Amino acid sequence: MSRITVVAKIVAKEENRAFVQEELLKLVTGSRTEAGCINYNCLQDNEDANMFIMYENWKDAEALSLHAETPHYVGFKKAVQDSLAELSVNKMTTIA
Repeated sequence: MSRITVVAKIVAKEENRAFVQEELLKLVTGSRTEAGCINYNCLQDNEDANMFIMYENWKDAEALSLHAETPHYVGFKKAVQDSLAELSVNKMTTIA
């Protein structure tokens, strides 16, 4: 199986920005300890402080599936569900 890259765009509601950022940092800490995690980075947009991008690389699709079941990921989704203005997740494969 080939490596999977995830690029997720997370936009916090203005009033929830600090909370969402805290929850993202917790998610990063937990995710980086997973066996199939190659890298897990959280970026904040320089012009829109409410927008965060998660850039992740996983060993394979199975590792990503296991990630989705971890307590830190499930807890993150539950914690921020009402605090987001937008969430999009793209699963990608490097072609060149």
